[in-house]
Amino acid sequence: MNIYISNLSYGVDDADLSTLFAEYGEIVSAKVIMDRESGRSRGFGFVELADDTLGQKAIDELNGAEYDGKVINVNVAKPREERSNGGNRGGYNRGGGNRGGYNSNRRY
Repeated sequence: MNIYISNLSYGVDDADLSTLFAEYGEIVSAKVIMDRESGRSRGFGFVELADDTLGQKAIDELNGAEYDGKVINVNVAKPREERSNGGNRGGYNRGGGNRGGYNSNRRY
């Protein structure tokens, strides 16, 4: 079972997640998601447990619990949706060309 954990303290790392979920069975993987540019935690992560029943027990017991000074949210991870050609950017950078600066349409 793949589990999503949010509202993590920025000091929590992969090893901390493994330790937190260790009592709930065999951990397949534990990963805190890091920001690519800053290298800092983004405040959420994923833990994959080998046993779905124990995974559900972990969700039931840890959701809303305090960990490292913050109340964490623990849920079943939803499958990641494939992004199609840039995702939903709402018309970002659709042509337009160079419009120049102040009063650029004025002819001299």
